Amino acid sequence: MTRSTSTVDAPTLAERLGDPGSPDPTLIDVRTPVEFEAGHIPGAVNVPLDELKGSLDDLRDALHDHDVVLVCRSGQRAGQAQEALHQVGLGSSRVLTGGIVDWEATGGDVNRGRQAWELERQVRLAAGSLVVTGIAASTIAPRAKWLSAFVGGGLVFAAVSNTCAMGMALAKMPWNRRGARTTGSALDQLTAKR
Repeated sequence: MTRSTSTVDAPTLAERLGDPGSPDPTLIDVRTPVEFEAGHIPGAVNVPLDELKGSLDDLRDALHDHDVVLVCRSGQRAGQAQEALHQVGLGSSRVLTGGIVDWEATGGDVNRGRQAWELERQVRLAAGSLVVTGIAASTIAPRAKWLSAFVGGGLVFAAVSNTCAMGMALAKMPWNRRGARTTGSALDQLTAKR
């Protein structure tokens, strides 16, 4: 059972980050390292979703007194991160509504690096390619149509469950790990930021 997501919109976050009278929230960007490198909110810490899920106990202890804002491309992965943090007792985090997309659309500052395809675009390419391959191959081997059916079923399941196995698998590919920390954990990165 999922709970309702606690959110903050881009203009409100920008106001908070620009307020010298209050401490900045801890921004945790849960996208892949390559997506983070392509563009992120200044001051954000990159803790990819799979790494975050593997460090929940440590993160709970490190973030218990922090105002945490979770960021991803559109808000979906950040929502998954928030649910994971909530399950270990860190219920005070918020998700940036619309993610980095809305942040940029409202004029938010972004540190830019080497550009790369976002994970969502990679999923569309992989799923579409597998469907086309299955259909084309079925003209020679009729059973190949099941590849297309399998991918279609996976996309339906992804929509219903609000998860994406293909996205999680693509996030682990070498081209999406470029820029990842070779040593250290999410906890190390967050405690160094204090």
